[in-house]
Amino acid sequence: MNETIPEAPPRVEVNYADRIPNNVDLASDRRLQRAMERWQPDFLEWWRSMGPDGFQEADVYLRTAVGADPKGWAVFDYVKMPDYRWGILLAAKEEGRVIPFGRHRGEPAWQEVPGEYRAMLKRLIVIQGDTEPASVEQQRFLGRTCPSLYDLRNLFQVNVEEARHLWAMAYLLQKYFGKDGREEAEALLSRRSGDADRPRILGAFNEETPDWLSFFMFTFFTDRDGKMQLESLAQSGFDPLARSCRFMLTEEAHHMFVGESGVARVLRRTCEAMREAGIDDPHDIERVRALGVIDLPTIQKKVNFHYSVTLDLFGAEISTNAANAFNAGLKGRYRETRIDDDHQLLDATYPVLEYVDGRLQEVQEPALNAINARLLDDYIADAGAGVKRWNRVMDDYGVDFRITLPHRAFRRAVGLFAGLHVDPDGNLLDEAAWQARSADWLPSDEDNAYLLGLMEPVFEPGKYAGWIAPPKSGINRKPGDFEYVIMEA
Repeated sequence: MNETIPEAPPRVEVNYADRIPNNVDLASDRRLQRAMERWQPDFLEWWRSMGPDGFQEADVYLRTAVGADPKGWAVFDYVKMPDYRWGILLAAKEEGRVIPFGRHRGEPAWQEVPGEYRAMLKRLIVIQGDTEPASVEQQRFLGRTCPSLYDLRNLFQVNVEEARHLWAMAYLLQKYFGKDGREEAEALLSRRSGDADRPRILGAFNEETPDWLSFFMFTFFTDRDGKMQLESLAQSGFDPLARSCRFMLTEEAHHMFVGESGVARVLRRTCEAMREAGIDDPHDIERVRALGVIDLPTIQKKVNFHYSVTLDLFGAEISTNAANAFNAGLKGRYRETRIDDDHQLLDATYPVLEYVDGRLQEVQEPALNAINARLLDDYIADAGAGVKRWNRVMDDYGVDFRITLPHRAFRRAVGLFAGLHVDPDGNLLDEAAWQARSADWLPSDEDNAYLLGLMEPVFEPGKYAGWIAPPKSGINRKPGDFEYVIMEA
């Protein structure tokens, strides 16, 4: 895995003459242009107050979008993050595109908001938009404890792109939803991750991200949920939303790369240190921690935590809201057009695991009501493929340990399994048994304190903290000692 672009990008498609870079001919809509220009200072104020803390004046080697062609859409250069060219980018319009699912299947895709679905569509955009600044807020202090300049740069790349995704949703709200949309765009900047009075809409985006292992888990698991949601919205019959999400997916791939490669590097360094010290038992936590690396059982606990939190983002497995959004043609399934069915689901069923008569068992539900359950299945399969790649690291070092995904019912607060006590293997427990064993499956205060104790910053080019291995290759083919972030003198 390596983040590169072709050496000769194609013709620039973004208008950089305007105050706000865009490929939507913003200058032709003066009302919208003025609205976005009024929103821009508030966005920059939010960025300076809630974006990466302590690095606003650093020169960061970032990629910036210059077009919508995924084969050559970005350039790399140093930029101070407040000067990053955020803007409005949509994937190319598909002439003759039709709505691919729901009761309007086969009709021309909407270029304007269908009045009967206005409230539902706005809600979908607001929820997606709220996740983007939330993750930046969750990660704002991580730069202080970066394990290398390479990782610091990757953090900032994720941050600026999440902020550009916020721009995408703010554009849709302000262009297509009038006064209500402008108010919602402003609200995206006023909520705060973890704030008791003004929290972000979805629970996972109010959790803390206190250490870099948490960041890697977040970008692997939670950004993967983002991928699934964006893929579903990219099928939308509302064409501007579909085009926005298709381009956002181009950037989202790097975020998951950061997470998957980051955890793999942690695993590699731990296995390497164990082999050097002659430690065969990965459960000998005290000896492994004495090496200054992260023991494998703690990594598994972090997987359990972040995975279960992320599953709750999919909402209730059986959902009339999801059914209504599908039926309306607003939000499809994961890669809808590749599914071989009628794309209307009028008489179809789908198997869903449920808690029935005191046990977990599969039940056939109307497929229309099980849209979220199917998306969850797609997510679990996708995440599982990444976990298999992590396990190859242990294979390479001959370490007898496997990272596993816990059962989907483990530690759930939303959906069919909320309130149940289920262990990682899927066994139902009573409350007493859960309380007695949960510390074996989730990070303890001691575990978190150990992780925080490892988080000493490394700012020297080409150097890495002792608990993580170097990457296999640099960003955009840069050498190992490349100075990805140049600090303010």
